Amino acid sequence: MKNEKFLTKKSICLFGGTFDPIHQGHLQIAQAAVDECSLDHVIFLPCRQSPHKSTGPAASDVDRLAMCQRATQGLDWAIVEDLEFTIESPSYSWRTVEEIKKKYGDHHDYYWLMGTDQWHALERWNRYDYLASLLDFIVYSRGDRAQNRAGLECTPIHGDHPASSTEIRHQLATGQPANWLAENVQSYITDRKLYATVS
Repeated sequence: MKNEKFLTKKSICLFGGTFDPIHQGHLQIAQAAVDECSLDHVIFLPCRQSPHKSTGPAASDVDRLAMCQRATQGLDWAIVEDLEFTIESPSYSWRTVEEIKKKYGDHHDYYWLMGTDQWHALERWNRYDYLASLLDFIVYSRGDRAQNRAGLECTPIHGDHPASSTEIRHQLATGQPANWLAENVQSYITDRKLYATVS
């Protein structure tokens, strides 16, 4: 039996990333999308190896999933999915959307939340035109608002949170206090001894 929460039409946004680790900047981006685009849910999708990157995440799939679950506790609009770890490889975004629609239903309004760097590179994504036919795009920027272009339209949102996963990993590896982490994520990292070396 399907979850009754998803029987009526919703606005559902997919938010993919390594989340290595997830930080307050990620949550601010998602909250801005909820507020500005009237979303019902944001699905956090920690990804496995990106087809566009030569190196993988520093933390394991299990750890990154657990950190996302902890960071989003108490947010009634947030959902964390492990789907990217289980679907066919390589992990292309259009495959992810197809599987999400199978699970939650194709009667909803679907969106993909991304940064301007991804938006500008979207034509290099596998079957990007097919992906664009499956959902709409919300593009987050710290500077100039994202612009539509031929065949691709987006809803731009803005924010200026300074958090950086790279900087957080460096802080943790060098024994500095880590900024921008939820307390329960920080304690999980400490307990699991994650990011003990600089990556």
